[in-house]
Amino acid sequence: MFALVDAVAFYASAEKVFDPTIRNKPVVVLTNNDGCICAVCPIARKLKIPKFEPYFKLKEFLEKHNVVVRSSNYELYADLSTRMMTEINRYSDNQYIYSIDESFLHFEGFNSIVKDWHAYGHEIRRSVWRKTKIPVGVGFGPTATLSKAANHAAKKLLGFDGVAVIDNEASRKHILGMMDVGDVWGIGRRISKKLKIMGIHTALDLANQPARRMRKQFSVVLERTINELNGTTCLSWDEVKQKKKEVYSTRSFGERITDIHSLKSALAAHCSIVSRKLRKQGSLAKRLVVFAHSSPHENNYYKRAFIHEFPVASSDATVFANAVKNVIVSIYEPGVRFYKCGIGAIELEDGMHHQGDLFNQSQDKPELMKCLDEINNRFGSHTLKIASEKQTSFWKMRRDFLSPRYTTRWSDIPVIHC
Repeated sequence: MFALVDAVAFYASAEKVFDPTIRNKPVVVLTNNDGCICAVCPIARKLKIPKFEPYFKLKEFLEKHNVVVRSSNYELYADLSTRMMTEINRYSDNQYIYSIDESFLHFEGFNSIVKDWHAYGHEIRRSVWRKTKIPVGVGFGPTATLSKAANHAAKKLLGFDGVAVIDNEASRKHILGMMDVGDVWGIGRRISKKLKIMGIHTALDLANQPARRMRKQFSVVLERTINELNGTTCLSWDEVKQKKKEVYSTRSFGERITDIHSLKSALAAHCSIVSRKLRKQGSLAKRLVVFAHSSPHENNYYKRAFIHEFPVASSDATVFANAVKNVIVSIYEPGVRFYKCGIGAIELEDGMHHQGDLFNQSQDKPELMKCLDEINNRFGSHTLKIASEKQTSFWKMRRDFLSPRYTTRWSDIPVIHC
């Protein structure tokens, strides 16, 4: 049996943990630079507030309905996530942390211990709430995909109380029949549209399709999904979360910038972030996308993007920064009020099976990058950085509605007045 434990509107729920005054109020959380709404609590959801809508478009509506607005407090979310995952780990000897608010559990040999999976799910929910005050939904199923479907039912379908169990044919058909095919794990918006044109509207419709025929029309991934929906385990932990095929780092500026030095520094900082992500998953990049643009809401919209190709695939921050140095003159335009920039690593290779080039020597310095990573892991992510990524106040992230970092900053520790 598998289980997926997933927090309910994690960012919004995390904001309520140390602030009881907003626990019964609608709360939304904004993305970087307070750009869009990325999390909506269940109370705010009743107001039909759309996710990923620009904040400035909904500002008056939110004020009218007294919605509490918060900037993304990543330090707080990371700490609460660690506490939540630690508590969830008590209920299985095989845990896989899928994201900041999702955790898979695999139960092997638990049938003699757990007599009622529904009751066990509620025990997990109570324990996580007691320790962290974060509400979670729990879904059980014989495969990872079915546990994901059960979790969706536990949180979003009528007739469930935060826990859903798929342990027989009747419960499988009942839950899959209520799910839109677009809500199946691994079915993106593009594939969902194609499936609906074919008359496949629910998860049960998809499960009833011949797996081999669907593989020919789509891919082996969809074949595995169909088999998993029918109770055949096809995914291992290594396949649940595959390496990213592209890695990007982008961010809008807190204030518009107009000088080339600030733009170059911002791009260099994104180089460090992308290279660190590549090293973490053991990948190398053959090409680097470098782009910057002004705000699309202003007149004379300006955007430039260039692709830099490396002779030898790399994951070194200094190599990436040198690439930015070569293309920055082509991207920068005097008089343009730059709103956003970013770096993207594309055409990735596996670092373990990288084929060297006799005539082009790698410029990477693995020992230096290892030292950089170890220092930043120990003392904080920005303790040590390359000189060209020096930050300025012009492009630091705007967080006008930031709540206190209750658990990671001494000055923000909650104080109780007796």
